[in-house]
Amino acid sequence: MARAHGLDQLDGVLLDLGLSSIQLADDERGFSFRSPGPLDMRADPDLRVTAADIVNGTEVTELARIFATYGEEPEALRVARAIGRRRVKTPFQTADDLGRFVSGVKTKRPRNTDPSTRVFQALRIEVNGELDNLTQVLERAVSLLAPGGRLAVISFHSLEDRIVKTFFNRESRDCICPPHLPTCVCGHRAGLRVVTRRPISSAVAETARNPRARSAGLRVAEKLA
Repeated sequence: MARAHGLDQLDGVLLDLGLSSIQLADDERGFSFRSPGPLDMRADPDLRVTAADIVNGTEVTELARIFATYGEEPEALRVARAIGRRRVKTPFQTADDLGRFVSGVKTKRPRNTDPSTRVFQALRIEVNGELDNLTQVLERAVSLLAPGGRLAVISFHSLEDRIVKTFFNRESRDCICPPHLPTCVCGHRAGLRVVTRRPISSAVAETARNPRARSAGLRVAEKLA
């Protein structure tokens, strides 16, 4: 699609993986644990499965896996089991209902964040297939760069940053064979040079102006000839 619009051999591509503030503020989208709207969380309304479908219909052990994997929720199984008991009597329909319920179930109270934050992150990632989409867009972005062009990615949580870091490291190596092989059989050649070995964080002044920037991390890589 990018090439159809003449976007090719670019000097730079910036991927901002942050959420849309407009979508977060829309109660009908159900992204916020304070939203009285439907438990939806679809960034694309054409997607078939909503967060309510997952919360009310997914087997408890799979629900716990989603919370643990995509939200890094330390009480994933406890929360999933509680949801399983509650939904038998009354299914979850609104985002704020789920938010209040998860907050009441959690025994650990993180500082400066709502107790349901990790669960909501996990559901949003699952509904929208965010991590799979990220892997695909990284590959496509590199293909659009001219030699010497740079790919910059701003991520907002460790799962995203880990994927970006792994991708940059892999694509900056000539061989990606398992270490136990005596010789290279993959034929892979480095296509990138990593510019930032560690993510660049926002400055204190920027975070003061925009608190959402506190979790942002920037990584940059340059396409080789």
